Amino acid sequence: MDIIKPKKLHYGDTIGLVAPCIALNQEHAQNSINALKTMGFKIKEAKYLYSNSIGFSGSIEERAYDFNSMIADDEVKMLLFGGGEVCNELLPYIDYDSIRRHPKIICSYSDSTTLLNAINYMCGLVTFYGASIGTFGNLSEYNRQSFESRLMGCGTSYVKASPWKTICPGKCEGVLAGGYLVNYAVMYGLEQYPEIPYDDCILFIEDHEMFSPPAMVSKWFANLEHRGAFKKARGLIFGHYSNKEYTIIDDILRRVGEKYHIPVVRSEDFGHGANNAILPIGTHAMLDTGADSFELLDCGVC
Repeated sequence: MDIIKPKKLHYGDTIGLVAPCIALNQEHAQNSINALKTMGFKIKEAKYLYSNSIGFSGSIEERAYDFNSMIADDEVKMLLFGGGEVCNELLPYIDYDSIRRHPKIICSYSDSTTLLNAINYMCGLVTFYGASIGTFGNLSEYNRQSFESRLMGCGTSYVKASPWKTICPGKCEGVLAGGYLVNYAVMYGLEQYPEIPYDDCILFIEDHEMFSPPAMVSKWFANLEHRGAFKKARGLIFGHYSNKEYTIIDDILRRVGEKYHIPVVRSEDFGHGANNAILPIGTHAMLDTGADSFELLDCGVC
């Protein structure tokens, strides 16, 4: 696959806000909009950004119009959006040819896993998992640094929010793919994502106790296994799950690592917690548990 990297973001650029997954609360969004403007960015709101015409989101037509319009708008240098539930409805309606002609930064997390990975598969565009509109409502220093280093610089350094926990030791290199476990497992095998588009990948997966008890985590990992995802995995990074310790989660991850002979670690850097590290889908990385290191081998922007 030919990889396309979007241009890096600069202060003064326009960030386009869309809501492909669920209706956006205007009052809550305003805090993030104000913060982004204070940082030095211009903001463009999609036409149907706050629509809940079908009760929980804008219609498929409204959301697809907003997304495709923002992609085609050369003034917009980045698309930023949050999670929800119905992102998968848009997969047949995205203008993938337009994305190839107008490559730009596309960044979100959670339910947006579906769009981010499908776009990477269909277009070869590096997409970015970790930050959402909500990240900027109460922006922490770690999240600011992650945003600036990953999207505004061309460096490859990675800063951990806290030490990572090794479940299965080892060293590997691969291309990053993944996101929120449920969405990634459900989309695997669809026309827009029939398989991981790379023979050697490092899967990064996250889930949270408020959505999925350990049994459900195990279920969705089994779904990925049945569909052959781990045959291409050279390593696995599992993101923030809860504030308290669940040793059963470690047991689930250990079973995967030992069966497929891959290194497995747990990280508090990304997921549905306080930290929103940004991981570029489609770029090479290296994980070495012995050296307690994780490195990006190339940057996601140009």
